[in-house]
Amino acid sequence: MSDQETSSAVETSESSESVAATAPARDEQLAALEAKLRDQALRAQAEIQNIQRRAERDVTQAHKFALEKFATELLAVVDNLERAIDTAAVEETGVKALRDGVVLTHKLFIDALHKFQVEALNPVGEPFDPEWHQAVSAQPSASAEPNSVLQVLQKGYRLHGRLLRPAIVVVASAG
Repeated sequence: MSDQETSSAVETSESSESVAATAPARDEQLAALEAKLRDQALRAQAEIQNIQRRAERDVTQAHKFALEKFATELLAVVDNLERAIDTAAVEETGVKALRDGVVLTHKLFIDALHKFQVEALNPVGEPFDPEWHQAVSAQPSASAEPNSVLQVLQKGYRLHGRLLRPAIVVVASAG
């Protein structure tokens, strides 16, 4: 064997040994990279699912509360119809027919509001809740529990459980 052949054989055996030594290290690096890519893919997939859920929730909320401003504006009409019913004297025959018409109109209005999940808050006798009620005064009362609603000056309303307008109330105080 010549010198050149010997050195070539030595280099080949050294390179095959170094390749054999680095193969497990490369496999470990490859496995680590694959795990990292799998983790990133799972995280990206989870983020996409979260975005989809948020978008669905936002669309649902938009559908639920799209009528909020419109319903709030209609509450003044309902209040005026209720005032007209309360002030109309039933004894007079001309007024009775008018009052009956206003009562029917009021009923139609209330039914339309209920159809779209607008519900009235009329909390007479219930405990005062600042989340749903706005107290304008307190009155001593021997018959009512302290901190309960004695009188409702203006009904409150909510849409799908969200407050449109608080009930304006008079609260009982210890008497």
